[in-house]
Amino acid sequence: MGKNTPRAAITGLLIMLGSGALVAAGSLRITSPSFQPNASLPVSATCEGEGRAPELQVSGVPPAAKSLVLIVVDPDVPRMIKSDGRFLHWAVWDIPTDTGTIAEARGAGGLNENGGGGYIPACPPNGEHRYVFQLFALDTRLGKSRIAHEADLRRAMDGHVLDQAELVGRYTTRFARIAQFAFLGILLLVALFVVRRILARRRAAG
Repeated sequence: MGKNTPRAAITGLLIMLGSGALVAAGSLRITSPSFQPNASLPVSATCEGEGRAPELQVSGVPPAAKSLVLIVVDPDVPRMIKSDGRFLHWAVWDIPTDTGTIAEARGAGGLNENGGGGYIPACPPNGEHRYVFQLFALDTRLGKSRIAHEADLRRAMDGHVLDQAELVGRYTTRFARIAQFAFLGILLLVALFVVRRILARRRAAG
């Protein structure tokens, strides 16, 4: 037992170090005090409110990271409106790694579906849409890259991503909710009308 003690100690140390590496990997997080994952976005972040970007909090940035990138997309756009079914609401790069809260990301490169600019508020044209907030930790900065579209940004990031995290919010406009309730109400009235007609015919036949 005494001879195996050093070997056991070394093995235990290696296991501890390995566990630490596993904990460190995939530690990047993006959260928001304004909404829970897969829950509704705050009205303030939509076209029915002030249209401000929701507060986003960052944690677990890898020590080797040189910059952060945020990409916000709606992947639920009807194909008849946009052939790829995606809408870029906001992209920001060269965010400092010590950033704790992302607001309008001052001093960083920015892009949206309409070109250069800030956050475009959520405004789904039909029913409920998802809004995917993707955060990336890079081992470089992209300041000198030519970025005019989301595809350019993703190409510039290729091979430099150390870690990534995701937060999904959802939203349905008041108009869409009212239209949905109205449609359900009409279906219910039609169903009641059909049932009454069937019952009336049965009574007449009896």
